[in-house]
Order: sequence, then C-alpha cells, then structure tokens
Amino acid sequence: MRCCTSGQPTGYQREVVERLRLPFAMLSDPGLRLADVLGLPTFDWQGGRLFKRITLIVRDGVVEHVFYPVFPPDAHAGQVLDWLREH
Repeated sequence: MRCCTSGQPTGYQREVVERLRLPFAMLSDPGLRLADVLGLPTFDWQGGRLFKRITLIVRDGVVEHVFYPVFPPDAHAGQVLDWLREH
C-alpha cells in the first residue's frame, strides 16, 4: 500500500486526496507521534511543527530504507524507483 503521512487534520487530507485525485492514501498524524516514536526529522514553522520531507520504504511493517534529505525534490521519485529496482 502506498501512502503519505502528514500533520494536517484528516478532513484537510481527505479534501486534498479528492481534489488532486491522488492514487494513494494520506494518514493523519497531527500530533506528529510517528516523528517522535521513530525520531523522524521535523521543523518549526509559524508556531507549528511539521514533518521534513522524508521517504520511508516499509515492507511487512519494517523500515527497510530511509531517504533523507529528499533532494532534489523534483528528481526524488526517480531516486526511489531506482532503489526499488535494485532491491
């Protein structure tokens, strides 16, 4: 299953998925508990805390690979696909 996690509320994410016709689910984590448990990178902005761009390859509940930092963002999808083909 492909998905995306963000700190926005569930209603906002549902609207984004529908409006952009995203082919994946978005998981809501407004408290950024996943970041705290896994030690994921975050940053503070305008009084709130947000996830930094990161890609996790997870298979059977185990994190196999972490892409961080995600740079350049416009080439990142290709980097992930290359990694998946090699592994």
